[in-house]
Amino acid sequence: MNAYFRRQLTDYVEYHRDPRNCAAHVLGIILLFLGAILPLTLWPISALGVHTTLGVLLALPVLIYWVTLDAMIGFALVAAAVLLFATATLIVDHVSLAGVWEITLVLLVVGVGSQIVGHQIFERRKASMADHPTHLLLGPPFVMAKLFIALGFRDDLADIIGPADSAAPDASSVSGKLR
Repeated sequence: MNAYFRRQLTDYVEYHRDPRNCAAHVLGIILLFLGAILPLTLWPISALGVHTTLGVLLALPVLIYWVTLDAMIGFALVAAAVLLFATATLIVDHVSLAGVWEITLVLLVVGVGSQIVGHQIFERRKASMADHPTHLLLGPPFVMAKLFIALGFRDDLADIIGPADSAAPDASSVSGKLR
């Protein structure tokens, strides 16, 4: 993990303490990524014998950025992106053009909606990217880091963002302190 990623996570976690907000982010990030790449999967690109789509081409710099932040987290995100690219390809291959755009709209609305609910209702705080625009690209590594911590893979990340299941105090720990 590079020092920049450590600093960014330290800032980012302050806006993402409630586990329900983190769960909303898991849903939202997956839907938003799929919603972003789905229409771009309609445009195939071939160059030098390599066949891909505009979605893959435009996502590549972000995937490389995530790998440079932290190789293990980054490559896990690349693997997740491959699954989402395969899903987008499957949809494009089996749904009409109008259907692709309808699905895209639903994915984006539900994805953004889950982010809004997570911050406004659960966290009761504005989104971190309102104060730090670079945090727009930090959600996926944060969610993957929480997964790695929950699976016991990265204690170094737990030192920064805390255990996946204890990001916010529960009612029993609060009531125990009031006695």
